[in-house]
Amino acid sequence: MLKGILLLLLFMLLAVGAGKLIAKLHMPAILGWLLTGMLIGPYALDWFSLDIMESAWFHAIISVCEVTAGLFIGTELVWKEMKESGKQIFIICLAEGFNTFLAVSIAFGVIFYFQGIPLYLAFVMGAIALATAPAPSLSIINEYKTKGPVTNTLMPLAILDDVVAILVFFSVLGVVSNRLSGSGLPLYYAPMILALSIMIGIGFGFLTARILKKPAAKAKTLLKIIGCVLVTTAFSLYVNEHVLSSPMMNLMLIGVAFAATFTNLLPQARMAQIKSDINLFVVIAMILLILDLGAPLDFHLIIGAGWFTAVYILARAFGKVSGAYLGAAWSKAPQPVKKYLGLTLLPHSGVSLIFTGISVSVLSQNSPEYAGIIQGTIAAAAVINEIIAVVLAKQGFKLAGELSEPTSESALKSA
Repeated sequence: MLKGILLLLLFMLLAVGAGKLIAKLHMPAILGWLLTGMLIGPYALDWFSLDIMESAWFHAIISVCEVTAGLFIGTELVWKEMKESGKQIFIICLAEGFNTFLAVSIAFGVIFYFQGIPLYLAFVMGAIALATAPAPSLSIINEYKTKGPVTNTLMPLAILDDVVAILVFFSVLGVVSNRLSGSGLPLYYAPMILALSIMIGIGFGFLTARILKKPAAKAKTLLKIIGCVLVTTAFSLYVNEHVLSSPMMNLMLIGVAFAATFTNLLPQARMAQIKSDINLFVVIAMILLILDLGAPLDFHLIIGAGWFTAVYILARAFGKVSGAYLGAAWSKAPQPVKKYLGLTLLPHSGVSLIFTGISVSVLSQNSPEYAGIIQGTIAAAAVINEIIAVVLAKQGFKLAGELSEPTSESALKSA
């Protein structure tokens, strides 16, 4: 374990160095972190091996990082500031989610119809496509200190998007698994785990508000917040792995509910201090999440990617961009949101790979040949899309006029 932790520290230093090199090319540091993960991962140098990624201690660390990423989003969700935009964000989320599901499902529905492949597989592909990986865009926001309507919309939308994705995915998979085997996850399971995630976050958020209420020195505040995050994560993991029949609790959602609760209970001045004090902790969590995102991506899949992969990437991009445009137009959002929000929603890997693993597990029992179609298509798409999407996400912020080059201090913290 000690050797593994020391290696993890070395990997982070390598990612920081790569991030600085990438930043000199006027590209987001996160691309350097992602490429570092792929380079040191099991499909390249194998320094960041499967033994490390599958170990209990690493799983615990990544779980803490997921809650911490939720912390970054949740501290921005001030209820007084969100009352006016809440309905707008909800409409955009439903529009881009429905459009993406429809675009990918129809595209593969047509292909599978002519190839004699069951149409239910197209709906599984569509459900997987809904998921957005929040970490890449959030890292760009943190690195470049973006400000404006696109940033303000993306922050809450990033987590709401995955909430909708989880609901749709488990509903589709529940119907498919019941059709294939006569049994499967009940349809109420997805809403239940989402509600449970939010309740746990709110509960620990109330306790944290009491702990953080009094102003304190930076080191003391940081230790308190880390302690609260660790306790919240530990309890969540226990429930996820020992109480739920199928572990799929959204730790980032727990972190969002946790942080949003104490953010809205504490004075604004105290919250400004807390956010400043925990910034480095959040950046470290982001680097680890991106390394974990990049390591399992097999770059060899780029060479062998077939036309299914191309269809998936293009159909999903069309669904996200056009859906965000329509949702923003219907909700009368500002022009930059209508034009450029879709580009910031293109990062995909994290949750989609989890969904893929669950789908393969369900399908491999009765239809292993169809499980292979999903696994190969999504895995290859994850590699290609993630590299392209990071660049396009930064471009979205730039075109919206919300991007500023990082200062030397913020570049050091973010890279």
